[in-house]
Amino acid sequence: MKISGWIAILDFGSQYTQLIARRIRELGVYSEILRYNTPAVALQKRQAAGIILSGGPASVLDPNAPRPDSALFDMGTPVLGICYGLQTMAQNLGGTVQPGSQREFGHVRITRAVESPLFEGLPGALDVWMSHGDQVIDLPPGFRSTARTETCPVAAMADEKRRLYGLQFHPEVAHTPRGREILSRFVFQVCGCTADWNMGRFIEDRVAALREEIGGGQVLCGLSGGVDSAVTAALIHQAIGQQLHCIFVDNGLLRAGEAEQVAETFGQAFGMDLHVVRAGDRFFQALRGVTDPEQKRKIIGRLFVEVFSEEARRLGRVEFLAQGTLYPDVIESIAPLGGPSATIKSHHNVGGLPPDLAFSLIEPIRELFKDEVRELGRRLGLPSRIVDRQPFPGPGLAVRVLGEVTPERVALLRQADQRVQEEIEKMENYRDLWQSFAVLLPVQSVGVMGDGRTYEYTVALRIVESQDGMTADWARVPYEVLARISSRVINEVRGVNRVVYDISSKPPATIEWE
Repeated sequence: MKISGWIAILDFGSQYTQLIARRIRELGVYSEILRYNTPAVALQKRQAAGIILSGGPASVLDPNAPRPDSALFDMGTPVLGICYGLQTMAQNLGGTVQPGSQREFGHVRITRAVESPLFEGLPGALDVWMSHGDQVIDLPPGFRSTARTETCPVAAMADEKRRLYGLQFHPEVAHTPRGREILSRFVFQVCGCTADWNMGRFIEDRVAALREEIGGGQVLCGLSGGVDSAVTAALIHQAIGQQLHCIFVDNGLLRAGEAEQVAETFGQAFGMDLHVVRAGDRFFQALRGVTDPEQKRKIIGRLFVEVFSEEARRLGRVEFLAQGTLYPDVIESIAPLGGPSATIKSHHNVGGLPPDLAFSLIEPIRELFKDEVRELGRRLGLPSRIVDRQPFPGPGLAVRVLGEVTPERVALLRQADQRVQEEIEKMENYRDLWQSFAVLLPVQSVGVMGDGRTYEYTVALRIVESQDGMTADWARVPYEVLARISSRVINEVRGVNRVVYDISSKPPATIEWE
């Protein structure tokens, strides 16, 4: 997509780096996350309109702390350092950073010291979100402090002649109410960008690019029913029509009505060449006796590839494979600080295909965040039930049935989950929820129904709020909603006599139970 200017974000490992990129794109300006040590010459070659140095968990006082290419500050390109980014800029340019006499974490009020383009038109005092222990005590030559707090003399700094700016606080988070305006001033007034990044233009440009890349070739796409693969298929279908062939593997582990929705939407409404493979029996057979969560995921991922490959072979010669890779997936592969990370749980995609199925890979939405993908889906005409669908794990209900996965237990959970969805969707703000679902526990307890003793399963409700799934908090759902869910599940789902509510946050818990 042709754009007039873009913002490079150098990632020093902050948990908010993706949020910075999203905030810039929300302003209508393309942003891209790069490694913290990206050479200045590379950014100059790509004509970045501005550079943002993210925060990070390290201390600039550590000899091994990550540092940017010092040539960045001599390019003439505007640079904004945020938190750690401010400190590494100050240190690099001759300032002094020391541990603060008092650390600042959370809500803090800053007072503007002098006029600055970043604060133009804003009040003299602003509520912001701080998260730092070190602070700048001596400014680099040419800089002046533009804001301070009671304990931090440099809450913001600027060398306006060289267009170098720093913020000790985080403007990208919702806890800094005027943060969007501060970022907007940097992007438009300082960097001179134009708001020309939008999904309408993205569709036009990407459709043209796909037609050129694919030509008369054939494309294979695996549909899961989720928003990513759905938008990928819809975008490619708009570009090449019947040259696209979609495979949907019904593994028997989907939620109520999902397989039918996929067939109706893509096969009938869009008229795509859709191949539905009913493979539930094979998956249940492979999962028999398996209780370990990681083993479940690996079995399902391996079998999915087998089933997908068998169907792909029946289609004959196909040159391209389309996947719904998103920008966060690309960012994770960058590994900003190169450190090891623990395997929380395995994910699967259409990877590991046999050698005889050699494809050229197409990833048409790999530059997009989830919210952009949803907007793209709306513009492509996908229904709300797909575009606004909550994240759903690749292994499906298998990781929400704790213990052995059997057809009977999956059917039990599917019924309970259907009641959860129906009641949650009645809430006015249900789209503000990140996920809401039921989990079938391998626990039976005594109950009383119709004056008789029961000994049946327990269902746990998991309802969370989140921005990106990396962190999450349990939703404060009204008691009357929880009461209706509990009543319906216990009364309408034979085999369940107890419902509990999970009030754990992520971290330390995860969103899914497995």
